[in-house]
Amino acid sequence: MKAGYVQSAIRLVYPSRCTFCGGLVDSDFGLCGPCWRDTPFIAGQVCDLCGVPLPAGPDAPDDVLTCDECLTMRRPWDRGRAALIYDGNGRKMVLRLKHGDRHDMAGPAASWMARAARPLLRPDTLIAPVPLHWLRLLKRRYNQSALLAHALAREVERPVCPDLLVRPRATPSLGGLGRDARFATMEGTIKMHPKRRHRLSGRHVLLVDDVMTSGATLAAVAEACRAAGAVGVDILVLARAAKDT
Repeated sequence: MKAGYVQSAIRLVYPSRCTFCGGLVDSDFGLCGPCWRDTPFIAGQVCDLCGVPLPAGPDAPDDVLTCDECLTMRRPWDRGRAALIYDGNGRKMVLRLKHGDRHDMAGPAASWMARAARPLLRPDTLIAPVPLHWLRLLKRRYNQSALLAHALAREVERPVCPDLLVRPRATPSLGGLGRDARFATMEGTIKMHPKRRHRLSGRHVLLVDDVMTSGATLAAVAEACRAAGAVGVDILVLARAAKDT
């Protein structure tokens, strides 16, 4: 039996459902019309360091576009992108993926992230997720950033190293902390896996996480990659928290 017939038979029994509301849709990992309309995709002009949307401006080269927040902070990576704003359905997706065991959301999320990542991809790009401390991994049972990294690697046909980095020291939740406290908490908490350092030699790294707020966690991860000899470091997140959405 041909694969097309098998897929058709499967869809008769298990029709495709909207990722958010569960309504019927035409394709796997799709969104229904209302959910698509209410999902805050990032498009157009964006900050080249964090991916947050920027007001359209005339004759502005893409490589110099930077948001006000990134102008006032050191970003130890080269470029950054995000697929969604962390609001509405963007926030729901992150929380369901992180805390709701919705592993099925990694597929559609990775397809949206792949579109955002196009300016960042190079032939030598190695994809790596932001690591969890083992105690948090034991409690949650999975690393949502690793799920996204694996799904993204399939989308863009690049290698992934899920344990390139480790988090040997547990840190408290960053929720409720101010910007300076977040950076102080994360300083020096991420290390290169001693048996994976060779994977980094002469390569660019694309770091993957679910959400970026202040960028403190991503900064710690990027600094670990720089210290280990990465040629370049870029970041990609599913959702970017923004003050004005």
